[in-house]
Amino acid sequence: MNQEFTPTQRRALAVFTVIALMFGAYFLRIYFVLIVVAAVGAYLFTPLFRLLGRRVSTGLAATGTLLAALVAVIVPVGLTVFLAVVQISRTVGEVAEWVQATDPNALGDKVLKFINGALAKVPFVHVELTMESLRGAMVNVAQKGGDLLLHVLQGAVGGVVGAVTSAIIFLYVFLALLTHREELQTLIRRLNPLGAEVTDLYLAKMGSMVRGTVGGQFVIAFCQGVAGAASIYIAGFHQAFFIFAILLTALSIIPLGGGIVTMPFGIGMALFGNVAGGLFVFFFHLIVVTNIDNFLRPVLVPRDARLNSALMLLAVFAGIAMFGFWGIVIGPVVMIIIVTTIDVYLAVYHGVELQTHDEEPKQRRKWLRRRAAQASSEESSVRDTETSCGPSTCESH
Repeated sequence: MNQEFTPTQRRALAVFTVIALMFGAYFLRIYFVLIVVAAVGAYLFTPLFRLLGRRVSTGLAATGTLLAALVAVIVPVGLTVFLAVVQISRTVGEVAEWVQATDPNALGDKVLKFINGALAKVPFVHVELTMESLRGAMVNVAQKGGDLLLHVLQGAVGGVVGAVTSAIIFLYVFLALLTHREELQTLIRRLNPLGAEVTDLYLAKMGSMVRGTVGGQFVIAFCQGVAGAASIYIAGFHQAFFIFAILLTALSIIPLGGGIVTMPFGIGMALFGNVAGGLFVFFFHLIVVTNIDNFLRPVLVPRDARLNSALMLLAVFAGIAMFGFWGIVIGPVVMIIIVTTIDVYLAVYHGVELQTHDEEPKQRRKWLRRRAAQASSEESSVRDTETSCGPSTCESH
């Protein structure tokens, strides 16, 4: 601009800029998760966009990248849902066949006798169930279930409209971030008061965490989930293979681990007569499923994205509590920002050397060495001053 700002005007402009950014974040808070997911997708598919951009125009490259991203997400999810539905339908059919082959009156009498016998052993409880009370309870549950289903259907109508709106916004944000990635990075570097080099450090750490979480953790969890479900199938339980695979994969992502299901399930199989199968499921998890993580993590997860296991667990659950399902990705990214901020502070003010790796740019390594050397020289000069002069002389200085 032609006008030269005074120091007071520059400070006022900085305050107004911070207020504008904070208000913008508050204004867009409803779509924060959607924007983050679009940014993660744009970051992961940028190599494909650049590859296509060398051969076709920017518009065609963006369109091809968007189609590839949709196929990469929709096809696996759709196939998984289809297989799970088929598995559930088969399980329901088996249950229906069992119900048809069972005498309902005899079964009801057995159930009532069992429940009444258990209630008779509870002190201070004098309740006896009858078929009439059960019918009344079933009618009450059916009425409440119908009301709940009606509310769900009413909310689903609005949910469909919201889903379509979110999908349209996601497509626009994804394409904008994909085609203007360099301009956005330049803007962030200019807005960050810590400078371009520190901004690059943060962006590199965040990128490594996104690759490690999406490209590494999801693959590892999928392999562990399929392996755990396969062990249950081999052990003799042939129902709900895909349901177990989905459940164990989800538990491995968060990352509690599928062992909280497979190991008790193996113990239960052993207690109910299938001793060999139960022991196989139990020890298969300990020996094979656990070591899948140890084998694949060094290959798939960048070293910059490896947090302490306790921090990773806290980050994932805190992210899920704050952002829902997508907190699995957002939580670790927030944690890596916190850890990086602490590391930068220690490097600048105390000369603690940051853990750098070969994949980091040489420019960043030079900046880290320069800051560390500067902090070390300041501390050494202070120590030399304290040891070379007396108290009165030092006070005069």
